[in-house]
Parts: sequence; structure tokens; C-alpha cells
Amino acid sequence: MNTTPQPDPRDRPARLTVGVVGAGRVGPALAASLQLAGHRPVAVSAVSDASRRRAGQMLPDVPVVPPAEVLERSELVLLTVPDDALPELVAGLAETGAVRPGQLLAHTSGRYGAKVLDPALRAGALPLALHPAMTFTGTPVDVQRLAGCSFGVTAPDELRLAAEALVIEMGGEPEWIAEENRPLYHAALALGANHLVTLVAQSLELLRTAGVGAPDRMLGPLLGAALDNALRSGDAALTGPVARGDAGTVAAHVAELREHAPGTVAGYLAMARATADRALAHGLLKPELAEPLLGVLAGPSDAAGGTGDTPGDTT
Repeated sequence: MNTTPQPDPRDRPARLTVGVVGAGRVGPALAASLQLAGHRPVAVSAVSDASRRRAGQMLPDVPVVPPAEVLERSELVLLTVPDDALPELVAGLAETGAVRPGQLLAHTSGRYGAKVLDPALRAGALPLALHPAMTFTGTPVDVQRLAGCSFGVTAPDELRLAAEALVIEMGGEPEWIAEENRPLYHAALALGANHLVTLVAQSLELLRTAGVGAPDRMLGPLLGAALDNALRSGDAALTGPVARGDAGTVAAHVAELREHAPGTVAGYLAMARATADRALAHGLLKPELAEPLLGVLAGPSDAAGGTGDTPGDTT
């Protein structure tokens, strides 16, 4: 967590005018946090009604204008569009002459580093990749969540200090990611955060089906403890029937899931296999118990060459 005392924003030099291209969940929150640091949001682009409402809530009195006008008004431009749209956006802005020499251009994609901004670099822009490792809601609570949030930072060496300074001003902690490691870095975050939401949502649904009246209250302490243990101890925190090699219990799980929630079977089997592999490799799962367990996880259809764990399969 960043505990460095922050000076009064009015006493800081080199305050920047800030523009946002893409008023999704991320851009307005970052601009609002920069505003708290003394920078001045001056323009935002938004297409959908939802993004216009979000911009109005997070950045009141900041005009909504086309992307080229955002660049015209801003010294620092945040490109906060979906990953797949970023290369075409950068190329288009550069080709139309919207990019100015000396302009800071920062995107928030986890997948890409600074190289995706090469068209803007050739036009004289200063490229930064600043990816907040955080999930966003599109509401003011996001600004608070940036306190202590790690940012994956990639930029040319000469801009490293500038990139890190902006992250710190947003309340974040800069973590330097090499250009060639950006896809792996992003995959790691998606594996943990995105899939966690799916797993929790499935668990909530199953508990409701089992008659639990307050599944969120039941899962909250359990998942909080599991996450804390995993962050502290890694694979040593593994518990449960797979790590213990309780093949009979796992078989009962699979049978119940096939009957009541067949769409969850594939995920259960995949995660159980991965858990078994890790537990075995770290000496938590006894080898003599691994074979019957892995037989259960293979499933009857897998042994016959079928899929077995596709949604809707109740055999």
C-alpha cells in the first residue's frame, strides 16, 4: 500500500490537462483520481448512453466530445477502450493527425505494452502503458479502490519515471512489466480474477439449489480465508477432497453436478484435475490415492473417448 505522504495538489508543478477516449468503467475512474491529484480533466469521448451517464457521474462538467477533439484539448490522453479496438484506434488517430508531438498517450490495456502505440510515437507522442490490476464497477467506489492498486507499467526507459509518477498520483503502486511479458501478465490476471467470478457465481447458484438461504453469507468468510491462505502460502494452502485424495467424495460431487447443474461439470473436472496435479507435485496428495482420484476425474465418457463433461451431458 502506498503510504508516502502526498503534497497539496496546488503545490505541485506540471499539472496536466487530461482527456479520456472511451468512457467505459476504467477511464473516468482514472481521470477522477488524477483530478484529485491536481490534474484537470478537460474532455471525454463517449458513444453509448451508458458511457455518457458514467462520464457525467464520474467527471461532472467535463464536456463529451469526439476522440480527435479530446486529443486536441489534452496534454495527457487516456485511451481506455477494449483491447481488440486499441490498435485500430491508435492507427486512426495517428493517420488523421490528431496526435501532437510531446503529447502523453497512455493506454490501459493489460494485453499490450507500449509497442501498440508505435503509430502515435512516430507522430511524436510519448507512449505509456498503465494497466490497473483491478476490477471496475463504473461508479465512484472505483476511485477509492485505486489506493494501493498495482499497475502493470510499460514504457520507454526515458518515460519510466513519468509513468511511475502518474501511477503513484492515482494512488497506485507501479509494477514494471517487460513488453514481451505483457500477454502472460494479462493472462495471469484474467485466470485469477475473471475465472474467480465465474466460480463464485456457480457456487452461489449451487448453494441456493441445495436450499441455503444466504449463500453469500456462507461463502464470504470461507472464500476470504481461502484467498488469504493462498496469497500467503501458495499451494501449501490446498485443502479439500481432491488434495486429500477422497475419490469417493469427488465421485459423489460429479454425480450431483451432472444431475442438478450439468453446465458446471466441465469446470469442476478441469479445476479438480489441476488441483490434483498441484497437490501431487507438492507432496500434499499421496501417490497411492492419486490413481483412483484421477480415474474419477477422467470420467466414464472420457475413458471411452467422449467428452463427458460438456454442458447437458447427464450420463
